[in-house]
Amino acid sequence: MSNSKQQQFSSKKWDALPKFDELPAFKNYKGCAWTVWGENDQLGTINLLTDEVVQRAASEEIKTGKCVSLNWPIQYPANPMFGRKPADVHMMQKEGTQKMVRDDELHINTQSGSQWDGLRHFACLTEGVFYNNTPVDSLPAGRIAIDDPSNIDPALLKIGIQNWADHGICSRGVLLDLVQYYTGALPYDPWSTHGITVPELEAVAKKQGVTFRQGDILLLRVGFTQKYYQVSTEARSELGEKKETFAGIEQSDDMKRFLWNNHFAAVASDQPALERWPAPGPGQFLHELPSTTRSLWGMPIAGEMFDLEKLSEVCAQTGRYTFFFSSWPLNILGGCASPPNAAAYF
Repeated sequence: MSNSKQQQFSSKKWDALPKFDELPAFKNYKGCAWTVWGENDQLGTINLLTDEVVQRAASEEIKTGKCVSLNWPIQYPANPMFGRKPADVHMMQKEGTQKMVRDDELHINTQSGSQWDGLRHFACLTEGVFYNNTPVDSLPAGRIAIDDPSNIDPALLKIGIQNWADHGICSRGVLLDLVQYYTGALPYDPWSTHGITVPELEAVAKKQGVTFRQGDILLLRVGFTQKYYQVSTEARSELGEKKETFAGIEQSDDMKRFLWNNHFAAVASDQPALERWPAPGPGQFLHELPSTTRSLWGMPIAGEMFDLEKLSEVCAQTGRYTFFFSSWPLNILGGCASPPNAAAYF
């Protein structure tokens, strides 16, 4: 990156963000936002969620006090995809208390169910770096004890999800409800490979009367969760055994422009991958492709398996598809992902 480019895009004034095609390149890949947020940045597009953005969203959107949880039960899905272990919830009656005291022990893969993928989750594979040019081999792995909270290895903390946990992911939320848009007769199978286009998303927004603004949290109801409730137990259990195929947003430059140029702070859906899975060809996954959201933008693109069913009902009943969105990930020092602990407020 040239020094002139670094100067051009190093401003902290988020009212003058560049367009996607104005972003400088990283190696052979276009669309790098590192100098937008700063060379030591830990937040990515969560930087957009300033006090003013949060205050405006709360004052405009919280009118009735109605709250809707967006978290799927921690035990769902019972047989997770991508080889992840299901949640192990051990409910214990404490000894010597006449069964009057109980504890729970919980062992989970933080990406087996509702989740945010953090900045450490998926690197730029061709260059071996995570967000902000962080080398893959510079981050510790394995079980790491933290005996002295005043003396923590900085490498453990770098681009860990504790940064989002400290900041919070709070702003105006926008639901694009594709299931409702197609009146329940989806032209695709949510559990089969299918790409959702930018014109589709824009058509849903238009029908719902939604105009995007900088710092929005975009939520997409594509239909995975609805189908999970509708199919047989056998079909649900087979999810974790077969090759993963899902509907989701398409992998295209138009989609990258849509996501970046609208300056969403984060994007989530009810799908296990958010994007169409698998991609049309090698090297085209939004998770993987270096010129996209996580490695080069620092955008939480993969909020996955959010429970949007009740939210859909409330939005339809009220005619409101915007709301105050709040999410506080688990404060895991150096974590790569977390359940979202998310809710919508009307």
